[in-house]
Amino acid sequence: MDYLSGWCKSKQRLDGCTVIVTGCNTGIGKEAVLDFYKRGGHIIMACRNMDKAKAAKEHIEEQCSGLEGTGSLVVEQLDLCRLESVRAFVRRVSARGRSLRALLCNAGVMMCPLARTEDGFETHIGSNHLAHALLTLLLLPLLIRDPHSRVVFVASCVHAIYKLDLDDLNFEKKPYNAFEAYCRSKSANILFARALADKLKEHNIQNVTTYSLHPGVICTEIGRHFDEGFWYGASWLFQNVLGVFVKSVQCGAQTSIYCTVDESCTDESGLYYRAINEQTVNTQHQ
Repeated sequence: MDYLSGWCKSKQRLDGCTVIVTGCNTGIGKEAVLDFYKRGGHIIMACRNMDKAKAAKEHIEEQCSGLEGTGSLVVEQLDLCRLESVRAFVRRVSARGRSLRALLCNAGVMMCPLARTEDGFETHIGSNHLAHALLTLLLLPLLIRDPHSRVVFVASCVHAIYKLDLDDLNFEKKPYNAFEAYCRSKSANILFARALADKLKEHNIQNVTTYSLHPGVICTEIGRHFDEGFWYGASWLFQNVLGVFVKSVQCGAQTSIYCTVDESCTDESGLYYRAINEQTVNTQHQ
């Protein structure tokens, strides 16, 4: 139901600019890559599954065949469940010697059964937040080199349902709840975007701005674990019944695109957006 959300109307070009998008072989990440590619950007598609990423790259290039002013696409492996993979990715990107215009932290898992990342963190907090936080910090030198760079975190409106418990990130003191784990990881995304904005301002780094956002309720592959998190059949219900009430991936990608390219939010930093509008974050997370 596309009329429920705004549409990014910016005509901003990305010619000569490098943009990294994580988790973009499908869904809103892929739609964002398509948009940035049409704007002339050099887009690095950072994905865990290289076969799916390469297929997505080819599909986007086929979609844009014959269009003028398109950019370039590069696929790089990035496994957010392994911090060493994050470090290796940054080493490869840094070796290219290019500044970075934007980092869109889009990849995420939702409602996963209890598991740990390679580094021992609960999967949601480890991959959705900690890996993206490390990625951002390691890429800061490249972001600072660009005159107007941005870091964008795809969060969720459910961040406000559960309070982020910093003393029990791995659910070692209470029973595991997959939905709570997801909500807490989204809280962490929002808080990190705000804290990073404050730190950058403190160090008088004015050319790097941060954003977090709720893309809307969208039918994407992120809901593939709903059966384990809610009840058997929840995934089918979401995709086939409730799907008529949710956004298309094209519409769902608009807030991500807006925060990455729109000129009207150039001087804003650390804020949370929903449907292309700045929103107030629940005070329990302040």
